[in-house]
Amino acid sequence: MKKVIHRNETRGHADHGWLNSYHTFSFANYYNPERVQFGALRVLNDDAVQPGMGFGKHPHDNMEIISIPLSGDLEHRDSMGNEGVIKEGDVQVMSAGKGIFHSEKNRNTDKEVKFLQVWVLPNKQDVEPRYDQTSIRELSIPNQFYQILSPNKEDQGVWIYQDAWFSLAELESGNSAVYELKGNNHGVYLFVIEGQVEVADEVLSRRDGIGISEIESINVEASENCRLLLMEIPF
Repeated sequence: MKKVIHRNETRGHADHGWLNSYHTFSFANYYNPERVQFGALRVLNDDAVQPGMGFGKHPHDNMEIISIPLSGDLEHRDSMGNEGVIKEGDVQVMSAGKGIFHSEKNRNTDKEVKFLQVWVLPNKQDVEPRYDQTSIRELSIPNQFYQILSPNKEDQGVWIYQDAWFSLAELESGNSAVYELKGNNHGVYLFVIEGQVEVADEVLSRRDGIGISEIESINVEASENCRLLLMEIPF
């Protein structure tokens, strides 16, 4: 087993007033040569956007971009003509492919929108851009990992151009859950959204992350009520 730990307080940070963002991996003006990526996982940003504010129209290409709202309503518009609002209990994916412009805005005028944005390097270049969003509210299974993203169009949740699987879990204190890896030469990156867990002989608290490779499965034990994002990523 190999592991790398990223504590909450070691993340990159940018406070732009309208945007408060924490970066697990190198992003924008934050650069750490030891924290560029974990396998195909390139970006894990923890963002809070002030009421009515947002990101203006900007370009992306050849990246799989996944947004997971934690609270509030996030409005999306893009150059393909897609318009949508996602909120807690939804997941959104955008395959930027050969090029796309999009904007994101806090739909609310009275509270922040908080969300995780994840970028994964694709396994196909210059594909036709695509957008999708879906509700994952009905997928939740107490004290188990439940899938929200995969490489397969027919699978539960959304899909991307990469051999990656994302799962969420809400564990009650004292419970544990096992995750079995699906691919060879893969690792898992576990991000603690809320609470505290023990995994791989480490104690992780709110907004801590751990990347683990050279394993076939992991066992996660909740020492507090917790919410987790687990990402199985190819190397």
